[in-house]
Amino acid sequence: MTRIDQFESAFLSADKVAYHYERPAIEHVLFVNDLDADAAASLLEQVRRFLSVVDGDSTTWSRLDGSSFETVKQLLDSVEQHEPDLIVTYRHLHSSAWQWPHSLGEYLDVLTQATRVPVLVLPHPDADRALPHALANTDRVMAITDHITGDDRLINHALRFTDRGGSCWLTHVEPLSTFDRYLGAIAKIPEIDTESARELIERQLLKDPRDYIHSCQKTISDQALPVVLEEIVTMGRRLSEYRRLIDEHDIDLLVFNTLDEDQLAMHGLAYPLAVELRQIPLLML
Repeated sequence: MTRIDQFESAFLSADKVAYHYERPAIEHVLFVNDLDADAAASLLEQVRRFLSVVDGDSTTWSRLDGSSFETVKQLLDSVEQHEPDLIVTYRHLHSSAWQWPHSLGEYLDVLTQATRVPVLVLPHPDADRALPHALANTDRVMAITDHITGDDRLINHALRFTDRGGSCWLTHVEPLSTFDRYLGAIAKIPEIDTESARELIERQLLKDPRDYIHSCQKTISDQALPVVLEEIVTMGRRLSEYRRLIDEHDIDLLVFNTLDEDQLAMHGLAYPLAVELRQIPLLML
């Protein structure tokens, strides 16, 4: 390695991404449902207790019942008219397909992709799949992403939905399959020591998200926010690892990105996560 290469590596290593805190404004919440009037009122009351951390004196709530829309376009038009800061609904809206765990339903599939409004997705009220703690409170929130470094919006929303005195886990799982594939290629190059490469690359891959999370923890401490920010940075099989972590920490709310600027389909692992993690509420950004 030349002296220039050494200097460049040292410079890049010292150039760390800093976290910037900004409290998301949630002034208008839209509750979308297809229940009868009594059931809708009961679920809305439960949701407001669950989301007490964002339900302030200035927060207004609107209810959009199933009789108000018969097509996805009508639903999107109603959302545009209400201009909410948050949409609350549940999987398989206007559908009986909640009996099969294979999708979110067409209304939710489009809603999460056709609007930039965060959507809080609840377990279906008739499916009886929700964990006992699923709608009690939000004192255990987890944010997950395939690249947490620099994702201020994700973290700001996770913090906004964490109850006072609660814990918010920032989680980064580096995909083991991708790492193994690159190590397999490196093993075939005689000029590179495979064991050294494995150790150094793994260390650097996990160092960047750890540094960023430490920046988050310092900022939260400086802001004196009443939330404990926890760190999970590891390598593994993503979907199975996320399932394990959610169960291990009794997570009440999972926060993750769904929009992808480069495609119409959901971002990365968002769709398999949303389909398979049916027992707890999901905040899809």
